[in-house]
Amino acid sequence: MHPDVVRPNTYVGLRFPSGAISVHEIKPNTTVSIGKYGNFQTNHLIGRPFHYTYEILDSVDSNTQSGLRIVPPSELYADIKEDEIPAPTDLEDEKTSDSKDGAQYEVVDQKGEVLLRTNRNIIDDARSQTMTMEEIELLKAEGKGSGRDLVAKILDSHSALDQKTAFALAKYTLRKTKKYIRQFTVLPMDVPLLARWMLIDKDATKIMEMREETLALIGSWSNIHFMPSQSGGNADGLDQVGQGRWLIVDEIGGLLVAAAAEKLGVLDAAMDGDVRKPVAEAEKRTEIQGDSEAQSEPDQQQAQQPSTGKRWITFAQSNTITLVHANSQPNLSLLRYFNYDAGNPTPSHPLSRHLRTISWLQLIHPEEDNACTEPEIVPPEILQTWKSGKRGNYHRKRRRWERTTSIVSETQAGGFDGLVVASFMSLPTILHRLVPLLRGAAQVVVYSPSLEPLTELADYYSTPRRVAYLNEPPTPEKMPTEDFPVNPTLLLAPTVQTVRCRPWQILPGRTHPLMTGRGAAEGYVFHATRVLPAEGRVQAKGIAKKRKTGIGDRTGDSREGEESKQETMMKAKDDALMKT
Repeated sequence: MHPDVVRPNTYVGLRFPSGAISVHEIKPNTTVSIGKYGNFQTNHLIGRPFHYTYEILDSVDSNTQSGLRIVPPSELYADIKEDEIPAPTDLEDEKTSDSKDGAQYEVVDQKGEVLLRTNRNIIDDARSQTMTMEEIELLKAEGKGSGRDLVAKILDSHSALDQKTAFALAKYTLRKTKKYIRQFTVLPMDVPLLARWMLIDKDATKIMEMREETLALIGSWSNIHFMPSQSGGNADGLDQVGQGRWLIVDEIGGLLVAAAAEKLGVLDAAMDGDVRKPVAEAEKRTEIQGDSEAQSEPDQQQAQQPSTGKRWITFAQSNTITLVHANSQPNLSLLRYFNYDAGNPTPSHPLSRHLRTISWLQLIHPEEDNACTEPEIVPPEILQTWKSGKRGNYHRKRRRWERTTSIVSETQAGGFDGLVVASFMSLPTILHRLVPLLRGAAQVVVYSPSLEPLTELADYYSTPRRVAYLNEPPTPEKMPTEDFPVNPTLLLAPTVQTVRCRPWQILPGRTHPLMTGRGAAEGYVFHATRVLPAEGRVQAKGIAKKRKTGIGDRTGDSREGEESKQETMMKAKDDALMKT
């Protein structure tokens, strides 16, 4: 199915007229309930394109109707075209009713009819609305259509509607329309939509209150992008250096992993475009390896049966994401909205080949982790005498150990193209372990909801601390120390910055930023560049030029030559005086 249409068993976002967003899974033959707006059948959305606005219809004339009506753009923007207010500059012979202080309140035409009314004499009284809430609820229960009849009745029952100004009337109508109209727009699930939904409608603390624009700033500074695979190895033996390998510490449910995977084109198997095509071509060249040891057993019938357990998926060598986590299993709960299960990944999903997970214990002390301990090797003659279930467990342990050791060895070899951190742990301890694993010119980006941890981190990599470290460098065995929790010579140009996109009201003659907005944490980003310090002391040398610094430094010959020149000039002056 085309990726621009709603596919079954996927998540979509529904945007309501009030601006609220709701995320739902589109399962075939089910009903989706969206609260006061009603419900609809998921089969009516499957196969339809995104970004269409639908109305929920209660009255269905026949069984062939879907209960959803596509709202055309002419109807969506009809209010904007019809409710145009003539500008006062276009009026001829304007007459205004002025107050004693000279303020103008109304604009009238030549016939004395009011064109622009003000709210000078309007009294805000709840009794102006004669319809009670009980009557509104009764109309909602008995109403048919999409709620437009209810909005029209609410406007007709307002006793002071004719006293409102054009701006106040439009605002009142828009507020009632957003509250009672039963429309929604279907949006594709992407990382900005997920971040906005988690921040506003869900628990913002799970993503460290990271805003959409902050997430975009992190992706920009980290320079995560698709890189084509290179053939051949490098001179230093690291074949994967410069192949698009990124190191991420994500403790916000996998939001950073999803953002990085979206930039690499491996977030969704149905992505179709210039970014996804080279990834798909690379995946075609690599096959999924099955249980080769089990197939070599003499029982060929069992080997030909389809395997019900997990299959070892070969990893991609380029455009990969290595996630470092603190627990035994990584927290990637937000990736389920992109049809990826970290506990049981499907081979068809591109993240199963491009995502690696490693714990801090496996990275620092792999010998203390049970997953890095090699299982006992059983001879083939003894293995044949075991039952099929016991043999399967043995092969799964061997595959798990080989997979874990390969990830650990690859991560410890380093050569990553960037590091992105969003963690509750101590930031200096994280950078002390992970910055040496980066290649030269790699970008380091750290997010924190507050400013203080990042200013402290910027001080650790400042120029004065780097100079003090070079003057008296501590031994590697003593690192980290109290004065040098990190090596300040590994990062250059540390900066701390923030960003906030403030929404504006865009209306004719009333364009201004909104006066209200969401508070809570501001969110700051630390950025620096990985450098490779030169070994030993650096001394600047050049070609020395002979310069005359004074009379005392001149040689005797030059001094005698100058004296003879002065004597000759004096004699010439004396001869000229004698002649005169």
